[in-house]
Amino acid sequence: MSGGQRQRVALARALVVEPKLLLLDEPLSNLDAKLRISMRTEIKRIQQKLGITTVFVTHDQEECFSISDKVAVMNNGDIEQYDTPENIYKFPSTEFVARFIGFDNFFNVEKIGDHKYKNTCGNEFVIDYEDRRHQAVATIRPDDIQIAHEDSSMNTINGSVDVRTFLGDSYQYEINTELGKINVNHKSEKPYQQGDAVHLLMPSNKIILV
Repeated sequence: MSGGQRQRVALARALVVEPKLLLLDEPLSNLDAKLRISMRTEIKRIQQKLGITTVFVTHDQEECFSISDKVAVMNNGDIEQYDTPENIYKFPSTEFVARFIGFDNFFNVEKIGDHKYKNTCGNEFVIDYEDRRHQAVATIRPDDIQIAHEDSSMNTINGSVDVRTFLGDSYQYEINTELGKINVNHKSEKPYQQGDAVHLLMPSNKIILV
């Protein structure tokens, strides 16, 4: 039997006894990417049809969000955040959760005014995210950083391209800045070259504080 067929048989054996709770411990980990997508859709369809409470354990972020009504992100046995997939994706409550769901750039900031912050290098940022702390860690996804043509006094960090990686529909750049390495995913017909100077614009509605 194929991997997908074996998984279907295992699921059928678990369901035939009509359990009140179904535990699936990384059931799709040994399948190829295309089969994982079809199997997780089938598992969700069966679960919704039968109405069985299901605990689905996975290390795959996309798998986790696509199949769940509620998500518990765990770290060394402790629950870091328990919420809907949408809220966890948009508003991670800790740095660990933020890293798990794709935030890849972190820097310390200090509050200097209403929604205004300054990092350790003196760059100033307007951040829409509501937070009462005087000091926090700011983070932003690589997809949300824009490469600007001109420098700006707010929400901008200057740097130079160190590494460029082709991702298919975009390029990933590792940018050297005074804050350290910043990762940026950027779509452009003419890619930037190693050593090119760039201005990284971080929109105020895309930065969160953890």
